Amino acid sequence: MPKVPKELEKAILSLPVKDKDKMLLKLVAKSELLIQQLNFQLLEDESDLKEKREEIKSTILRVSKMYHDTPGWMMMDMRDLNGRITNHVKVTKDKYGEVELTLYLLNTFFENQQTHLQVYTGKSDTISLYIAKRTEFVLSKLTKLHEDYYVEFEQEMNKLLERVYAYCTAYYARQLKLPKSWQY
Repeated sequence: MPKVPKELEKAILSLPVKDKDKMLLKLVAKSELLIQQLNFQLLEDESDLKEKREEIKSTILRVSKMYHDTPGWMMMDMRDLNGRITNHVKVTKDKYGEVELTLYLLNTFFENQQTHLQVYTGKSDTISLYIAKRTEFVLSKLTKLHEDYYVEFEQEMNKLLERVYAYCTAYYARQLKLPKSWQY
């Protein structure tokens, strides 16, 4: 993002409030993310955050139960859902939700798409690597949360790690040196 020169910054700050408001609204309208962030910060509260998480979870569950022809199509859906999680975090700054939703995404696909994840094949290679890297990502995010939250995620994290080592992802789990279990 370009830096505003000091002289221009002073000139903008000296503008009448009415003119600054018009410019601000024009700038905000150019960024969908900024609109979402401001909407969340100014018009929503903690209860809306839980509702947003539940909405994403229901979408994850629905998509994970869909028929996928190949592991490649399944990975495209998982990446789309992960993008929704990322957008949620950008809008709300919900670090807890990022861990919760990513764990839910991975575990739900393991539960509902075992046929594509049971055996390592050439077709499952890309999704195997993707899931292993997402597991590594969620582990790194989990350790950045406050320790009081660890107990809430221990069971789901261990379920995921067990699956990562039991299914087609085992090769990449070993490559990435993922732990076989997680304890806080």
